Amino acid sequence: MKLRTQVLLLQSAVVAVALGIGFTVFATTTEDRVTDEHGQRALAIARSVSADPTVRDEVARYSAADDGVVSPDNPELASGAVQEAAEAVRTATGALFVVVTDDQGLRLAHPDPEQLGRRVSTDPTEALAGREVVTSESGTLGDSVRAKVPVTDPVSGRVVGEVSVGIATDRVRADLRSDLADAVLIALAALVCGAVGSLLLANRWKRLTLGLEPEQLTELVREQEVVLHGISDGVVGTDARGNVTVVNAEARRLLDLDDGIGRSVDTLGMTPRLLDVLRSAEGIPVAATTGDRVVVAVSRRVVRDGRDLGTVMSVRDRTDIETLTRELDAVKAMSTALRAQRHEFANRLHLLDGLLRRGHAEQALEYIEQILGSGPLGEQLEGIDAITDPYLHAFLVAKAAHAREQGVTLVLGENTWAHATVRAPVDVTTVLGNLLDNAIEAARTSGRAPAEVEVELMEDGADLHVSVADTGDGVDPALPDVFAEGATTRSDPTVPGGRGMGLALARRIARLHGGDVVLADRGGQRTPENPTGGAVFLATLPGMLDERDTGWAERI
Repeated sequence: MKLRTQVLLLQSAVVAVALGIGFTVFATTTEDRVTDEHGQRALAIARSVSADPTVRDEVARYSAADDGVVSPDNPELASGAVQEAAEAVRTATGALFVVVTDDQGLRLAHPDPEQLGRRVSTDPTEALAGREVVTSESGTLGDSVRAKVPVTDPVSGRVVGEVSVGIATDRVRADLRSDLADAVLIALAALVCGAVGSLLLANRWKRLTLGLEPEQLTELVREQEVVLHGISDGVVGTDARGNVTVVNAEARRLLDLDDGIGRSVDTLGMTPRLLDVLRSAEGIPVAATTGDRVVVAVSRRVVRDGRDLGTVMSVRDRTDIETLTRELDAVKAMSTALRAQRHEFANRLHLLDGLLRRGHAEQALEYIEQILGSGPLGEQLEGIDAITDPYLHAFLVAKAAHAREQGVTLVLGENTWAHATVRAPVDVTTVLGNLLDNAIEAARTSGRAPAEVEVELMEDGADLHVSVADTGDGVDPALPDVFAEGATTRSDPTVPGGRGMGLALARRIARLHGGDVVLADRGGQRTPENPTGGAVFLATLPGMLDERDTGWAERI
């Protein structure tokens, strides 16, 4: 049996038992109450009859008369004032009987004239002793609830008789049955309401549990714990009102979040971009930065049986992939440069081979001295000797080869000077690579000639200052903040999460080291301050150079 069915039956049973107990108590107390009410009514009628002056005078007269006056043979009783008064009251009140007796218990008034002058069938002792009595008894007219009240002499105040008023038990029972019938209807209505309420509760239970039974819910919780805390993706879940319901360990690690269960997602500490991804729930992967990490986030709405259950966002770490991509780009650029050099060396070797085969030894020697003096690297990137760090040196050479493939010339600024070793080459080349990639792309697509990118690296103690300028069209006015995550004028469906992360990542890395990346000039036209006419970016990277490194003095 399903739990909601058990709840329905249990609730209905509880309501039924409660109503049964209540009805039993009500029926018992109602019977006593109805009997008491009819007894009090009979008492009130008896009091009114006993207080009637005519009745009192006549009863006192019969009580003082000689024995034998009150007898069944006395015709005066049937037409007397006492009989008339008693019958008038009985007819007016609907009582079963109104009986008046003298102090001997002989009837002076009775609904049945044949009973006049006879002794009453019930004990009149209490009333004749001066006490009022309300009791249930059986007499000549059947069972009744009756009240007995003494009748006193109007002159002496002596008890001279009694008045007995009875209301039929059948009438009491009829009133009781009417009250109980009303109670039964009320109880049935309450039972129906209880059953309906139990049904609504069972349906609400079904909606809240999505139709799952307790065993299924238990298994679901276990599976959730295993899945959410066993996968490599971060998971953040909210309900339909935006309150956090799930934050697994990987999400806390990747996004640097606290638990936050039960709180609004706005207080969780996520970046604005991640909050937008969570709220939009478009199911489209979006790249974002958090701390020193690059992540890809995607969120989807969860709907079951047409009911909105909330939103789930999964987050995947792409920092290592981004780093590997940058390093792969550098390797590819180096490979391209090496292929170009190999081709160039092959051409030179062919020339040397021809000269030597024809006996032109002097010309061959002069040619060798010439190429040893310039060298292929010097010809490809003039001024590269001002940078001695091998990692940064190779990176710039590779970028120069990559730029040439794009039809762009990479130029080192005349103030370039960096003879110290770079402490964090990955961070430096990430910042520098993003700035150079954007500049090369801008110069390539602008259509201006010459397509050129100028980069300057300047050493200032342990700090490294970078300047990158291009001959492109400048920063698009449609991008008010080029450092915002996702800010880009290009779209590439092959890139998970989209583009627009380079500058944001570069600035974040620089700021993590206490520096910054800023847009010094949006470009768009050539000026004395900006002769290239394109965008100019400046990066400050504090503490990136090793001041103790003096090896450059031996290398120059």
